[in-house]
Amino acid sequence: MDNKASSKARLKMTALIIAMLVVTVATHGCDSSSPSEAPDFTLPTLAGGNVTLSEMEGTPVVLNFWTTTCPYCVQQLPYLESAAQQGTGKIQVMAVNVGQNSSTIRKFFGDYEPTMMVPLDTTGQVFASYCQKYGNPGRIPFTLFLDSEGLAQYTRIGAFTSEAELRDKINSVLGITIP
Repeated sequence: MDNKASSKARLKMTALIIAMLVVTVATHGCDSSSPSEAPDFTLPTLAGGNVTLSEMEGTPVVLNFWTTTCPYCVQQLPYLESAAQQGTGKIQVMAVNVGQNSSTIRKFFGDYEPTMMVPLDTTGQVFASYCQKYGNPGRIPFTLFLDSEGLAQYTRIGAFTSEAELRDKINSVLGITIP
């Protein structure tokens, strides 16, 4: 009987720990650092033309998936834009909009023309493939750091809380110092 009670207690404790981890990830985001080749894609950009990820090989890429309806995404965009401006020639920042059309995104930015590249994943298919590959249940913002060979060295579900946090992570993961 003591053995059964002990097993039930361990099972309950395990379930409780798993539930706590799920809640922590859901509320605080999730970081990962297992290198793997990022799926290639070609998407139209807000500036016109198309971008193909594999053509970025040789340049590290900060790849972010976002939407205008996500307040955390919108809060994080200035950090990404600053990284794009400060990291010109060292890094490419791509803010991939998910599920919205170009007129919505143009209206969102107004007269401002971002330095970062803004590809448009209007169908959400690229986002879905990245979610599947990297274990994201479909949450945004979703950011990946790709090294110069196109390997995802870092993934994050959830927003960066400051520009300094983003810069520090770029430095520690990709070895690139952005002033």
